Amino acid sequence: MQDLENLNQLLTEFYDKMSSWELSVVKETGYSLAQVHTIEVLGNHGQMRMKELADKLSITTGTLTVQVDKLVTAGLIERLPHPEDRRSIVVGLTSQGLTIHQHHNQLHLDLVKDLTRNLDDSHVKQFVSILSKVNTEF
Repeated sequence: MQDLENLNQLLTEFYDKMSSWELSVVKETGYSLAQVHTIEVLGNHGQMRMKELADKLSITTGTLTVQVDKLVTAGLIERLPHPEDRRSIVVGLTSQGLTIHQHHNQLHLDLVKDLTRNLDDSHVKQFVSILSKVNTEF
């Protein structure tokens, strides 16, 4: 039981540090954290329907519509006809949105490199495996 309590504390501490880092990085962009997360999901997964995007962000489609409207106005996201269903619309990044995604993603990669610089390859592989299994529980 002590191990679980220790793990709980470590995960909480990591979450707090990661959230603080993320907020400081996002603040520099002039966009909200929710907007950057929307850009991040589209950058990682490509164009998708609003419902799919809302599910990936764990928000309602109503909340997402407000975010997307702001990002469309900012020129970062565009609404496009679905390539296979003429009745449906998908959203995707514009070139400006893609640039923001690439920059933000590079910041994440740099952080991961910093956090893992003292781990050997086998530890990194173990960490990836364990984190992948934990993420499937969400």
